[in-house]
Amino acid sequence: MTQRPRRTFTTEQKAEAVKIVQQSGKSVNQMARELDLTPSALRKWIKQAQIDQHPIPGGPLTSAERQELNQLRRDLKRVQMERDFLKKAATFFAQESSTPMS
Repeated sequence: MTQRPRRTFTTEQKAEAVKIVQQSGKSVNQMARELDLTPSALRKWIKQAQIDQHPIPGGPLTSAERQELNQLRRDLKRVQMERDFLKKAATFFAQESSTPMS
């Protein structure tokens, strides 16, 4: 069995698929086949939609919280790289200024 290439879906496409499943009354497996999706992906989208609709304080992250967390992690990584660069530059210039000129 060959793997098919990974596909990406927009938030709107996911929401539409969840809406279709909820309104159809059919099983997730049956709807996944009809929509040409994997059942696990469709179940994950349904679960995330339920979390987004009914957030629980201290519970699983909503989509907005997850997006903010990912952005904060990217920002933190960038700031840490900048800090490390500045430390190395400061060390370099400190060594340069301490060596006597001939």
